[in-house]
Amino acid sequence: MSARGKARKRALDILYEADIRGIPALEVLQAQVSRRTTEGEPELNLYVTEIVHGVIEHAEYIDEVISTYSLGWTLPRMPAVDRSILRLACYEILWNDEVPDAVVISEAVNMAQSLSTDESSTFVNGLLARISEIKSRLTPQLPAAEN
Repeated sequence: MSARGKARKRALDILYEADIRGIPALEVLQAQVSRRTTEGEPELNLYVTEIVHGVIEHAEYIDEVISTYSLGWTLPRMPAVDRSILRLACYEILWNDEVPDAVVISEAVNMAQSLSTDESSTFVNGLLARISEIKSRLTPQLPAAEN
């Protein structure tokens, strides 16, 4: 698994834990950083923090996009791991031009295959492919310029 693939998996763990526990993802991220420091473990890959911060920053818009294009499925009805996978991948598709959408989708499908229900990988693949296909028509909310 590539360094980015490992970072995605670790970011997924953080997003999933936050979702399941009903606490802010930033709190889970900070606990991970603190634990690693205390236990003398290597620092988190910077891409982990980039993904988690990106999902947090754009959470409302990401959830709106997922809700709009996941026909027949509301966010609360989705398995928590699927929600986290979709949020992570949606962030990368809409805000990270460095990674090809096909790579993001493939990694998301692989995570869904190994971590979720039998139907999840097909659902994740279809939804993310649709979002990738229409992303030029979506208008992601960009952070306000600093003064």
